[in-house]
Amino acid sequence: MFQRSHHQLLTTRLKEPRRFIQVVLGPRQVGKSTLVEQVVRSVDLPHLSVSADGTGAASPDWLEQQWEAARLMKSSRGVPVFLLVIDEIQKITNWSETVKRNWDADTRAGIEIRVVLLGSSRILIHDGLTESLAGRFETIFMGHWTYTEMQSAFDVDLDRYVWFGGYPGAAALMHDEPRWKAYVRDALIETSISKDILMMTRVDKPMLMRRLFELGCLHSAQILSFNKMLGQLQDARNTVTLSHYLHLLDMAGLLCGIEKYAEQLIRLRSSSPKFQVHNTAIIAAQRHETLLIARTDGNLWGRCVESAAGAHLINDSMAGGYRVSYWRERNAEIDFVLERAGEVIGIEVKSNHEAQTPGMKAFMDRFRPKRMLLVGPAGLPLEEFLKIRPVDLF
Repeated sequence: MFQRSHHQLLTTRLKEPRRFIQVVLGPRQVGKSTLVEQVVRSVDLPHLSVSADGTGAASPDWLEQQWEAARLMKSSRGVPVFLLVIDEIQKITNWSETVKRNWDADTRAGIEIRVVLLGSSRILIHDGLTESLAGRFETIFMGHWTYTEMQSAFDVDLDRYVWFGGYPGAAALMHDEPRWKAYVRDALIETSISKDILMMTRVDKPMLMRRLFELGCLHSAQILSFNKMLGQLQDARNTVTLSHYLHLLDMAGLLCGIEKYAEQLIRLRSSSPKFQVHNTAIIAAQRHETLLIARTDGNLWGRCVESAAGAHLINDSMAGGYRVSYWRERNAEIDFVLERAGEVIGIEVKSNHEAQTPGMKAFMDRFRPKRMLLVGPAGLPLEEFLKIRPVDLF
């Protein structure tokens, strides 16, 4: 299980003699807090674990007090090393400056306090890390749960994973689809939008962003130009606004726009995005169809299958260090292109028994990829593809 590797990685880092701030990032409800709690028990260090969520603690003074409490607890217990864990760190105003000041003060004084920060808002966490904490931190990114993890923990089969996705907290409700959909919409999607985007970032037109999110989920696995979006979204100002809102949705672990692959990066950035959900549960929760009905709808199921493969790729890409894009030239198209250190891999996803597409041959002839992979009944079965780590394809 991939989450087990996160456990081992964080445990190893906390036991190493050289200290870095450990930053655990990921969308809501993927098990970040549970993972850190398990690691804290396994390393057997005296610790203080606090959360800035729902405590009225969004001020640097609160963070200062937690840090001082950790120092006093370390001193009173007479231990050489103490662990401070702070969840939802992005909720604290100017958190990175406060962390930097206290971390540097402890370093100068020789006070051995190990620090683990957890956050669900990647954009705010990233800004704070790069602006204030350069050279002082390491990150661990936890994506949505994989098929392997959901199968191992909840005995989920392939069809149920494609439809219900990888939210472990909602797994117990899969037998009651209306209840499951309400939970995913209200407790997961709405919380991510309201708390991780609207409360933490300036959004001038929140309803426009919500409509963009709905449009993107409806068209997941499909390419749609920003200009076409302007025609479908009321109050849309320009393509820059839509691109910015899509970026915020991506940082919240909900929806992204995969860019077109091209050898020249400037051309890639100007292309029409291909919508891609981070978790196929986001699609199912907003549709009236049940799994049984969706399974009989070839077009809908095909988009769900491709979206499941795409979510698998983008969730792994953060840790794997590769770029995910798509390629299209006239009538030739490749669903996903992976690129790392000059190596290119093309991936075509099919839910039917089609063994070849014009896009695969055209892509191979033009770019000579390291590997060309067909995922589906005529190639590598989707179930097997979802069990591998995509980074291992390189």
